[in-house]
Amino acid sequence: MTRIADVIKIMETWAPLAYQESYDNAGLLVGDAADAVKGILISLDTTEEVIDEAIAKGCNLVIAHHPIIFKGLKKINRTNYIGRTVVKAIQNNIAIYATHTNLDNVHNGVNFHIASRLGLQNIRVLSPKKQTLQKLVVFVPVEDTKVLLDALSSAGAGVIGNYSGCSFRVTGTGSFTPNETANPYIGQANQLEEVIENRIEVMFPTYLTGKVLAAMRQAHPYEEIAYYVTSLENENQEVGSGAIGTLAEPISETQFLQFLKDQMQTGCIRYTALRDKPIQKVAVCGGAGIFLLNDAIRAGADIFITSDVKYHEFFDADKRIVLADIGHYESEVFTKDLIFAHLSKKISNIAVNLSETTTNPVFYL
Repeated sequence: MTRIADVIKIMETWAPLAYQESYDNAGLLVGDAADAVKGILISLDTTEEVIDEAIAKGCNLVIAHHPIIFKGLKKINRTNYIGRTVVKAIQNNIAIYATHTNLDNVHNGVNFHIASRLGLQNIRVLSPKKQTLQKLVVFVPVEDTKVLLDALSSAGAGVIGNYSGCSFRVTGTGSFTPNETANPYIGQANQLEEVIENRIEVMFPTYLTGKVLAAMRQAHPYEEIAYYVTSLENENQEVGSGAIGTLAEPISETQFLQFLKDQMQTGCIRYTALRDKPIQKVAVCGGAGIFLLNDAIRAGADIFITSDVKYHEFFDADKRIVLADIGHYESEVFTKDLIFAHLSKKISNIAVNLSETTTNPVFYL
């Protein structure tokens, strides 16, 4: 039996909640994680119409990109669309899960999906996050090194980009004197013991600290383990805002804008004055991403694609870059396909459905 908790684990292994922004409200918003999953409906937003679709398709779990509950709710009633949606979901025993800025911020998340849809190559995070990595240093007898490293690796330590099992070690001599109440793996009470040990260093995401330390304690042979954990200032190239990549060949600005309109299926693109320069390096941020404009300029992008740009913010491009607003819904609607593809690979015994409901509140004449 697949439970909602099992689906949540799949989602949060991919896009950990630890990577959502401080203002966000991703996660299980409505429902009981212990419930069995009958069917999954994937949508950009959660609205009454989406809940109706879930009911019609026999789905009791809606996975949306945007959280229906974003700010604190003081009342849950039918006076607005949020209350009506939540009430209908509860009455029909439908759980609602949101994967928002955490999915924006991970490698191969929302922004990488946009970049891939535009055919970009050599895609990387536009603005990597700092203070999301830790380093563990631990000392272990040489003969127990492999067992400990395997345990740390299984807990998620030692992954750097496309490489796993990454570690550093150096061999030296450790010394200690057990007292009368100790139960040493090596040595005798009140006798100085010297052991040839490896100093092991591994990096891991901060949110995995508890899991990594538990694995270390489980696999390490010593009663008292000599180790320390250090917070790193390194940029985490796997986590951050936006994405940037390059087209295989440069094309004219007008050609690219038409290509962008077609690929993202948008009814309108608002953009700044063209610079009469070819487009090859492209920066993107799904949703409201104007805060990344200067990052895109510093990275040498020819165009920055995002949404929700205010009138005066267009001036900030200042002829240094083409700034293109394709619409919030249009920039993120293909997130549904991204989530669908990921879950379809991981779940085989539950129907995973793409919502057919258009939730865009904006129309173009």
